[in-house]
Amino acid sequence: MKKIVLLASLILCLVATSFAQKELVEVPGTPQGCTSITVGKDASADGSVMTSHTCDGYYRTWMDIKKGQKFDNDTTRQILKGIMHTENAWTMDGVDIAGTIPQAKQTFAYLNTAYPCMNEKQLAMGETTFGGRKSLRNKKGMFMIEELQAVALERCSTARQAITLIGELIAEYGYGDGGECITIADKNEVWQMEITGEGPDNIGGLWVAQRIPDDHVCVSANIARIAEVDFDNADYFMYTKDLKKKAKKLKLWDGKEPFIFYNIIADNKRQFSIREYYVFTKLAPSLNLDFTAKALPFSIKPEHKVTTKEMFAFFRETYEDTEWAMGKNLLITKKLKNEDGTTRDTLIPSNLATGWLSRDQVKLYNSLKDTVVQKYRPISVRFCAYSFISQCRNWLPDEIGGVTWMSFDVAALSPRTPIYSGSLTVPPSFKICGQARFTDDAAVWAYRKTNRLAMANWGKTRKYIEPNVMLFENKALREMPALEQEAKKLIEAGKTEEAQRLITDYTINFAESTMKRSEEISNTIWHLYTFGF
Repeated sequence: MKKIVLLASLILCLVATSFAQKELVEVPGTPQGCTSITVGKDASADGSVMTSHTCDGYYRTWMDIKKGQKFDNDTTRQILKGIMHTENAWTMDGVDIAGTIPQAKQTFAYLNTAYPCMNEKQLAMGETTFGGRKSLRNKKGMFMIEELQAVALERCSTARQAITLIGELIAEYGYGDGGECITIADKNEVWQMEITGEGPDNIGGLWVAQRIPDDHVCVSANIARIAEVDFDNADYFMYTKDLKKKAKKLKLWDGKEPFIFYNIIADNKRQFSIREYYVFTKLAPSLNLDFTAKALPFSIKPEHKVTTKEMFAFFRETYEDTEWAMGKNLLITKKLKNEDGTTRDTLIPSNLATGWLSRDQVKLYNSLKDTVVQKYRPISVRFCAYSFISQCRNWLPDEIGGVTWMSFDVAALSPRTPIYSGSLTVPPSFKICGQARFTDDAAVWAYRKTNRLAMANWGKTRKYIEPNVMLFENKALREMPALEQEAKKLIEAGKTEEAQRLITDYTINFAESTMKRSEEISNTIWHLYTFGF
């Protein structure tokens, strides 16, 4: 009987949808897609500027390095819609050509993920969707957010250049997406840019970009967060031309009240959710922030320097051992021995309690006892396609100064592979999507198979997963300084391509090691399930 119950739980975990974005909503009416945490250079322990992204949802997992090119003759660049759901780089099923724009004379290479994320000049971008007012959408606009990111990465080397270009493209060709936020970092600073259309009859868009102070941290988690715009502070604010005039014309601002941007572009009841609150409270507890408030500061100064390892830990977060933990009430009784030989009943967490309960599991538990599972949306979710943390480091050559720490599937359970801004290619299995069907060729399934097995009986399997994640995390952080010094010497000696091959080989070998190890853990867990643990 025990084995039947365990097998039923395993099947439930494996077949439950991984991409049900409606299952974890604690702020009604807001999307529950992605998370981006940004860190200024004076807020990080090593002086790097950081941005990040969890691509939470049914998006492509294939990625490649889009190579830079030179164009001698005048030509055009196609702007696409639907590229985020393709199975590989050459399949165009479901992709539409929205239009064309003049091609640049020269483009930069960039890491081409569903939401393109870093180029060879250490320009990096994260993304989150906040939806915004439906009345502001214009389906006739040419650009979706992912193509704006791609064009900016192809043509820009700084965050300010990228913001300026994106604004120009929106003004000329139109913005056809819903409310989006992109977090844009370069070697020296990081900005948060929030964008919507300006209605079905207007070709442009409404946007504001706000710079995160160098000693601050900011979080974007599916809610518009830019508050009062300082129109006279060009060092910290960039915005749509005639923004005030447009807001008044659309009857979204009366011209008298303070110009609070999130009130204009969105109708969210609050300016933050659990994710922003949790990160801010962990980094600056003395602020005594109020979870019931309507708004939080746009950014905060952390009370200690943020390390790379701490950023990794944030992206593993499910609020375990806190009041927001999803499975905190899923307790079972265990008999423990007292010193005198008698026994006592003690409540302990069930092995089936995780931060990644599916919608069906939540319904099952809550049908037995109402609200036993509270659905606070963690940073690490079961429906993640991929996630990354990007670092931009101004003291290193561009080829090795930018590094994107990439992970597939559940952010808490899969090791991260470092991909440098100067990498020539990615591992072959990274170029194959694993969303439409199971395939051993796709990197995501090397981790997903193991993760889904582990999630079915987390209390018993975590001892295999968590040490593995830390093993590769520590391995990379230990090995990379020496690798970077060797590559730097090659670059300084004029052997840049040799340096690029060196860092590319490291990424490929590292990724293959993580996938091989994940397969070994999967086999171990299957063996344990055979005998019911």
